[in-house]
Amino acid sequence: MKKILTMLMAAFLVFTMAACTANNDAGKETDGKDSGDKGEEKVLYLNNGQEPTSFDPPIGFDSASWNSLNNLMEGLTRLGKDHQPEAATAEKWDVSEDGKTYTFHIRKDAKWSNGDDVTANDFVFAWKRLLDPATGSAAAFLGYFIEGGEEFNSEKGSAEDVKVKAVDDKTFEVTLTSPQAYFLSVIANPAFFPINEKVAKENPKWFAEADSFVGNGPFNLASWEHDTKFVMKKNDQYWDAKNVKLDRIEWAIVDDTNTEYQMYQAGDLDVSDVPAELSEKLFKEGKVQVEDQAGDYFYRFNVTKEPFQNVNIRKAFALAVDQQKIVDFVTKNKEKAAYGFVSPGFKDPSGKDFREVNGDFNKTNVEEAKALLEKGMKEEGYTELPEVTLTYSTSDVHKKIAEALQQMFKENLGVEVKLANMEWNVFAEEQKALKHQLSRSSFLADYADPINFLENFQTGHSMNRTGWGNPKYDDLIQKAKNESDETKRFELMYEAEKILFEEAPFFTVHFYNQVYLQNEAVTDVVRHPVGYLELKWADKK
Repeated sequence: MKKILTMLMAAFLVFTMAACTANNDAGKETDGKDSGDKGEEKVLYLNNGQEPTSFDPPIGFDSASWNSLNNLMEGLTRLGKDHQPEAATAEKWDVSEDGKTYTFHIRKDAKWSNGDDVTANDFVFAWKRLLDPATGSAAAFLGYFIEGGEEFNSEKGSAEDVKVKAVDDKTFEVTLTSPQAYFLSVIANPAFFPINEKVAKENPKWFAEADSFVGNGPFNLASWEHDTKFVMKKNDQYWDAKNVKLDRIEWAIVDDTNTEYQMYQAGDLDVSDVPAELSEKLFKEGKVQVEDQAGDYFYRFNVTKEPFQNVNIRKAFALAVDQQKIVDFVTKNKEKAAYGFVSPGFKDPSGKDFREVNGDFNKTNVEEAKALLEKGMKEEGYTELPEVTLTYSTSDVHKKIAEALQQMFKENLGVEVKLANMEWNVFAEEQKALKHQLSRSSFLADYADPINFLENFQTGHSMNRTGWGNPKYDDLIQKAKNESDETKRFELMYEAEKILFEEAPFFTVHFYNQVYLQNEAVTDVVRHPVGYLELKWADKK
């Protein structure tokens, strides 16, 4: 997952919000009933931070889209309250003896919001579309464990070679390249949601407006005022509608943490991120809730642009960063400084944490940073370092971190770095096109395994976005993906992460957590450490 992003509302972290449309009218509607009184509508008020990129499942693979999308639609499995995959649109499944073929039995009462049956063909259509190179999905790599999936996506095979099929209207079969312990978790990801084939063929832009949107999740898209707000209402066609307690969810689109907090204080939002300048006070008052989140806030070097084609110059910039100062004095939300890419929380077969075993890498070392910069400049024949511009997506927190980095590069390396910001959608497209020189990023795990972090930096991978590649690294990742011996698999992943930091196509800042304020009347909002926001069980007293 990875993912590049800006996290929304409470489940997201302060740092990942982007876009600049702080709308004063984006909160609670004045003509709706208050959502807590008995017998009246239960309405949850959230902030999405920015305009969703897309509600087309394989395209909305970013933090601006996937939390809301996760509640508008549903895959074969859904992550439950215990964060483990459970039956969803599929009521059960069978697995072949070799662990490679899964046969899913779709619920007879699984319906689309327009009343159509959800069929196995809807999954065949959607999964092949995810992998279709013409779709251009950044999430396509997640489907490479399907036999024929990578070949189709890389234009070395055809759609007919992808081993997914409808056995009958309610039976869906998929064959994997090798047994995957995390398969049932991966397919809970929005990228694997079904698409109503009939609707999509009649209107290829079915996902772009509320009037044409057709989903199969707990909620349906009722209205969408672009760049201002969108509203989701309980989907009465949903197979488990009896357990959905909220009547409506209203999402504001406000990209400033202080404005969000003010709206929360005024009762116009039920959840808020924590402004850095108020964090100490709010933590002391015991008002802040903190939950785990697997992922990193980091910066990508573009190795195709000067001066970052030089590994020693990249390492110099990485070692000049003081991650601990950033979490202590800039973000102030009790994050852990990140000195590796795989976040804490993943155990190897010996029971030891991946992060503990592989240790620290790009830890602050100003003297070494200076020496590496001098060495790199000599290697390139620079008497003066080419101009460096650091680009971030619009957000008050991204700006503060960028300014802190700018100061560190000046003080620790004597390098003047320019700052540039742009709106999220433009920023993301230009990062994919390798137009930025040095740019902010975030990654939130799509499934609970270290390989999900490491697979992002394979040569040419859609999530790489650095221009960097290394054949040995690629080989280690491929071997790890196909290794059934867990001890050997972790050894391959440990070695791969070391190569990442030897070559430094990025530097890390902090590991994520989920820090938020929440209305005491709101219960059962599930925030997965790996995965997305669940509102299916949410309630408001």
